[in-house]
Amino acid sequence: MKTKESNAMNNRAINTEFPLQITFRNMQAQPEAERWVRLEATRLQGFYKRIMGCRVAVERPKQRRNGSPYYVRIDLTVPGGELLVRRQPSRKTRARQAGETQIRKQLEPRNPGKDLRSAIQDSFKAAARRLQDFARRQRGEIKSLQSLPSAKVIRIFPEKGYGFLLTPEGREIYFHQGSVLNRAFGRLKPGTTVTFAEEPGEQGPQASTVRVAPRRAVRQANKQPPA
Repeated sequence: MKTKESNAMNNRAINTEFPLQITFRNMQAQPEAERWVRLEATRLQGFYKRIMGCRVAVERPKQRRNGSPYYVRIDLTVPGGELLVRRQPSRKTRARQAGETQIRKQLEPRNPGKDLRSAIQDSFKAAARRLQDFARRQRGEIKSLQSLPSAKVIRIFPEKGYGFLLTPEGREIYFHQGSVLNRAFGRLKPGTTVTFAEEPGEQGPQASTVRVAPRRAVRQANKQPPA
């Protein structure tokens, strides 16, 4: 059996090149979970070398509905600002929660350790995508604003931090609050025209680097004939 001292030594052995702060809310600190966080944090260095700091909060809400019992929030300090990621259930998870039968819930025992590790892994995957976007913007590899495709917000869920875009071709594309540039997520509403970069996601195409379109782009988009 591992002692607390051996767990602490193992955690210290997983070092990051940037300051890392880990906090647990509404739950006891778990050395194994801390080790998972440290391991995932070291992998972020492979996506962006200039991370200046990382704060991770693992929370177990006092009251929750069906789904993962854990929330994980990651704040990354990078040159010129911060990148924020908060773990949200995937679209597949939300759909399953909406249609899942009570019988299945009763028959399948929950595994808190697996839930927590999945929440941590999902959050750091999202953080890695944010860092990739940030690194591409710094290197100038993102396409110019004029060449990016445009779309309109068709549905948005501010309290859950995500929404869907409708392209001129009639496709719906998922986007997350963390993909909206200039902290403009709160300004979005159905009908808002945006530009975006499309990338493959775990559940299908998703939008990254979502930006509220300038007026000129909005006028051009309105002139396009319907699909």
